[in-house]
Amino acid sequence: MKAAVDKIRAVHLRTSGASMERRPDGAFIIRPDEPLEDYPRVLTERLIYFARVAPDRALAAKRRAGGPWRFLTYAEALRKVRSLGQAFLDRGLSVERPVAILSDNDLEHLLLMFAGQHVGVPTASIAPAYSLVSTDFAKLNHVMRILRPGMVFVSSGERYRRALETAVDPDIEGVFAEERISGRKSAWFDDLAATIPTAAVDAAHAAIRPDDVAKFIFSSGSTGLPKAVINTHRMICSNQQMILQGFRFLAEAPPIVVDWMPWNHTAGGNHNTGMTLYNGGTLYIDDGRPTTHGITETVRNLREIAPTVYFNMPRGYDLLLGYFRDDARLRENFFSQLKFMFYAGAALSQPLWDAYRKFMMEVCGERVLIATGLGATETAPMALQCTWDCERAGVIGIPMPGVEAKVVPHGDKMEILVKGPNVTPGYWRDPELTRNAFDEEGYYKFGDAVRFVDPENVNKGLLFDGRFAEDFKLASGTFVNVGPLRSRVIHWFAPYVIDAVISGHDRNFLGMLLVPNLEACRTLASALPAGASVAEVLRSEAVASKFTALLESFAAQATGNSNRVERTIILEEPPALDAGEITDKGSLNQRTILERRAALVDDIYAPNPSPRVLRIRES
Repeated sequence: MKAAVDKIRAVHLRTSGASMERRPDGAFIIRPDEPLEDYPRVLTERLIYFARVAPDRALAAKRRAGGPWRFLTYAEALRKVRSLGQAFLDRGLSVERPVAILSDNDLEHLLLMFAGQHVGVPTASIAPAYSLVSTDFAKLNHVMRILRPGMVFVSSGERYRRALETAVDPDIEGVFAEERISGRKSAWFDDLAATIPTAAVDAAHAAIRPDDVAKFIFSSGSTGLPKAVINTHRMICSNQQMILQGFRFLAEAPPIVVDWMPWNHTAGGNHNTGMTLYNGGTLYIDDGRPTTHGITETVRNLREIAPTVYFNMPRGYDLLLGYFRDDARLRENFFSQLKFMFYAGAALSQPLWDAYRKFMMEVCGERVLIATGLGATETAPMALQCTWDCERAGVIGIPMPGVEAKVVPHGDKMEILVKGPNVTPGYWRDPELTRNAFDEEGYYKFGDAVRFVDPENVNKGLLFDGRFAEDFKLASGTFVNVGPLRSRVIHWFAPYVIDAVISGHDRNFLGMLLVPNLEACRTLASALPAGASVAEVLRSEAVASKFTALLESFAAQATGNSNRVERTIILEEPPALDAGEITDKGSLNQRTILERRAALVDDIYAPNPSPRVLRIRES
């Protein structure tokens, strides 16, 4: 029995480790033992290669509305990338007049991104929420002022009409896949994609230098307005080579990816799309989302497509687990070819981790690697990665080949910084922000705390230990260390909670918003009908009683006001990536959630809170 439990699905991974030097000032320098191998000058060199050796292989696919998949082959993609590149050159687009893309993930969006990189015209994928959710378009206006684009693409003119009319100058050419808007300078996407390429395309491609701007990605971050992070060709290409050296199996068979992560985030727009192209794989664009309703589309796709690598947020894995248990066809297809499961951020709870490992053994008779790492928009994104099978969630690994990390004392914590070819040169049109992002030695400052799994052995990896920007003081002046507190909450409330948002800045006591594990909460509310809604489950007497008991026991073991949480609300609406509630790293954006859900926070601190607020009894 022991041998069966320990069986791990064999895949070719990184075998090298890292070495650590301790400086007299208490800082640690961590260097990978394996050097970074050669990488392309421009990412689309890989498109040229695979269009030659596998022209009929699908690069990407997306479902037609309610119907079958629409495929884009490598040969077709290269033809259209060259045509779009010519159209960009004809219009004099450049780093000073880039292409802004205001749409969701689709084949046109993908072609525009690659076309820009192919001829040296930067693109910027803008969060659809800035156009479709916002009512004042403040973030979209901010983005347009920074970019000053020469072209703006939208998939549907009618859907994006208000955003275009409010935030985009009518003299800027609009490109439409459908529903073209009259009364402004415009063109059809299909017409641009049919442009006859000339020798100018090849000349522009050949003239690209590695440190030229490939794209701008607007980082949601944890504070303030979006920042235009410069992503160079060197950053993107070197990072893909790092990924390949961490996961050697990617070169042994073309990866199959089913992915929903939006391309305005570095995880989807750089890591996942780039990994697919770099290794000659196929990307199935998933229109699902890790929400109660959106997950059904993801499930539909995973019944048909067997991924070899899979990426999701902890919330997505939580929602999928119940479907896997109930649907034999789904689980057998999903695990049939799977080599690696990646979760973003460090918020995957240990109970959810353990549940998947147990489930894998039941379904497959062997474990599939589950891992995470640490990265940012500024690092293209992967900087550290766990590339081995470990026994706990949250291990972010060691620096990838080519990346050097510095871990320095920061109060009673340790701060991590990195340098390498995948690190941004800075922020577009913001020299002050750029200067503040680096230390005196040129290391990029994540603003994140880490700790060693084993201080005597760096190759056991590092653990994420919170963000410095999240910490605050209570009204009494008591300092609250949010990262460790969140970790204790998640552990204490397991398996019923995935994550927590801590409140209390300038308040008299700590409160929190809890992200529930819906499947576990349904087991508590088993007396309810099988079709009970999320709200009915989370507001049930059984769930309220359990969470109140956990809240009281957690408060009883507190050592002071800095870690004693007195009230909580269980979130019925999960954190939304498109609303900026999840950062580009994949972790919860505490500040944005607290601001967006200010009414809930006010309820927590109200003299007479609503029944949704669970609280400890007065002693």
